[in-house]
Parts: sequence; structure tokens; C-alpha cells
Amino acid sequence: MRQRLFIGAMFGVFLAVTMAAVPAHAEFKFAYVDVQRALNECDAGKRAKADFQGRVTSLEGRLQRQQTEVQSLKDEMEKKGMLMNPDQRQSLQDQYMEKLKNFERDYKDSKDELQAKDQEVTAKIVHDLAQVIRTVGERDNYTMVFEKGSILWGAPNIDITDQVIRSYNTMHVPIGSVGEGAGGAVRPASVQSEQPGASEPSDFGSQAAKKSTISK
Repeated sequence: MRQRLFIGAMFGVFLAVTMAAVPAHAEFKFAYVDVQRALNECDAGKRAKADFQGRVTSLEGRLQRQQTEVQSLKDEMEKKGMLMNPDQRQSLQDQYMEKLKNFERDYKDSKDELQAKDQEVTAKIVHDLAQVIRTVGERDNYTMVFEKGSILWGAPNIDITDQVIRSYNTMHVPIGSVGEGAGGAVRPASVQSEQPGASEPSDFGSQAAKKSTISK
């Protein structure tokens, strides 16, 4: 609760400073975007989620088979170990320990692999969404566009998430490439800002990516 009050107070101070820096006759226009929902519902996000789930299913199947082998060796040792001669028992125990070690290693590697893939794909799509949000914001003359998770409350009529999703879906580009020209990380003319000194969306994109995930 104390953290929310602090955020609300800082937001109020920020707005006060912003408004003080703009002529009194200027009109303010605010909006917000639910980045996690945009990530879930945009076409790129749906494809990424399906691919990610396929990876999860494949890895789960492989790990389940390994776990079954380990459990089978453990059961055999418990039931027949005392009836075996020392060499046979040692051989079975060595097999069990090797299988168990491989299973534990593969489990950790698989978990790390999924997490890395999640972060990589999420970051690319959120990068694109950040560029689209900026474009929509500039085109429709918004003073500021917030991420839903960073505000305490916002009226439904200033939620432009659906608009951002539709705009992104019409682009049909590889994920992570929105805002890049043929020569590298250069925004195309149709997306470039007409406002000198306008901030780049990279900070927003990187921060939003930390709070969002295609695995949700």
C-alpha cells in the first residue's frame, strides 16, 4: 500500500511538472496500453505462444521418459538389489546414478532454455509494440501513453490496447523489426517522429518486457 501511495504521489508530481512546462491553453490527451494483453492477443504473440507451448510439450515428453527410466532403475534396485551379486548390484547402481545425473542436468538445461526463449521472444514483440504505441501516440496527438501496470486506475475509454493490436497486426513483419530500416536500427519515414527531441520507446520497451511474458 505504501508503495502504491508513493507511485501515485510521484505520478502527481510528474503531471504537475509536465503541465507547468506547457502553455495554459494546451490540451492534454492521455491514454494507456495493457502490454500483457497486447502481447497475448496480437498475431505475433499468438504464434509465439503456440510455438513456445510446443517446445514445452516436447521437453516435458522427453523429461518424462527420462524420469520413467530413472524410476524403473530405482525400483529394480529396491526389489532385486539384495539378490544380486556385488558386481551386478554395483553395475545397476552406476546405471541409476548416471541416468539420475543426466535427468537432473537435462531438467535444469530445459528450464533455462525455455526461460531464455521466453525472454528473447517477449523482448522482440514488446519492442515492436513500443514502436507501434509511439506511432499511434504521435499520430493521434496524445500527450502521453502509459503502460497499464504503471498506473493505479484509468478510464476504459482511454485504453488504446485494441488499436495498438490492430496496427501491429497489419504490419506483417518479422518480430523485433518494427522501426528498423534497410540499413539497421533506423525508423522508416512513416514511423519517424515529427516532434524534435521526442524520446525513443526503447526504455519503455525494455521495462515492459521485464513485466510481460509469452508464457502467461
